[in-house]
Amino acid sequence: MQITRFQIAGEPTVEQMRQGAELARQIQAEWVLGIGGGSVIDSGKAISALAPNPGDPADHLEVIGKAAPLKTDPLPFAAVPTTAGTGSEATRNAVLSAPQHRVKVSLRSPRMCPRLAIIDPALALGLPPHLTASTGLDALTQLLEAFVSVRSNAMTDILCRHSLPRVASALPRAFEDGDCLAARSDLALGALHSGLALANAGLGAVHGLAGPLGGQSGAPHGALCAALLAPVTEANIAALRRRSPGSPALERYVEVSRWLGSIDGKGAENLVHRLEELASRLRIPRLSSWGITQAELPEVVRKAQESSSMKGNPIELSDSELHDVLTHAL
Repeated sequence: MQITRFQIAGEPTVEQMRQGAELARQIQAEWVLGIGGGSVIDSGKAISALAPNPGDPADHLEVIGKAAPLKTDPLPFAAVPTTAGTGSEATRNAVLSAPQHRVKVSLRSPRMCPRLAIIDPALALGLPPHLTASTGLDALTQLLEAFVSVRSNAMTDILCRHSLPRVASALPRAFEDGDCLAARSDLALGALHSGLALANAGLGAVHGLAGPLGGQSGAPHGALCAALLAPVTEANIAALRRRSPGSPALERYVEVSRWLGSIDGKGAENLVHRLEELASRLRIPRLSSWGITQAELPEVVRKAQESSSMKGNPIELSDSELHDVLTHAL
């Protein structure tokens, strides 16, 4: 058996996936294996999908392309995550960067779900603290957004209720002791569950904002989600109180607050303080540390409002509310 390597450093670009697919065709690849973080796994999914579908990759991309369905099944793809964050090993899309457009876009198809996912928590032992924090908070965000999504359902509720409190508890332990296998195990399972949950319930405004922010700044996706989680949660709760006080999402926020240790009876709002405390403990950098400025925010809001992730948010947020979230996170 011959193995050809194709390395990815950072989040994959459309051009890199074009090159990877061409290489796969040249060597007549029979299968693709992705070993690494979410970017590597997304790359493997994209290459396995594009290789048997020659032509312009943009034809199949959302936002900047035609979003045309794949005509031919992808090559068999196996995912081996070495971080615990995106849950990409259980989803049907690959997020790609298009630097010339300053956006991130999805290559999406029901055919793109990995044939095999091998989840070994030991592969994340020794992961640096900042990567543990950003990837782990991405998984936590996905679980929380799926739990309060307008598309939540009985199956995703089970996944979120099982893993959200475990991820919240395991994250600080793995951050402080990178070789804690018990914490890594909870994070690995939580990341997998977050991928399954988002694939079936959707996401929300954190990811709606993180996509265009990442496209414009080049900042890591997990770090952006981590910085946005508390301010978006605060905005959602405030908007629900004002415009939809009977929403079941409010009680779900209370439920999550209890999982994170709230015992003072302040309700959903206390969740925001818990998330802020967690971000502080994990030393999450603010958006401004990635070079994001106030002047960029209106364009980020415009792009976010067009994001598919926004459709799952428990309440529609206005442009001004999203702008306030970003300002708070700067």
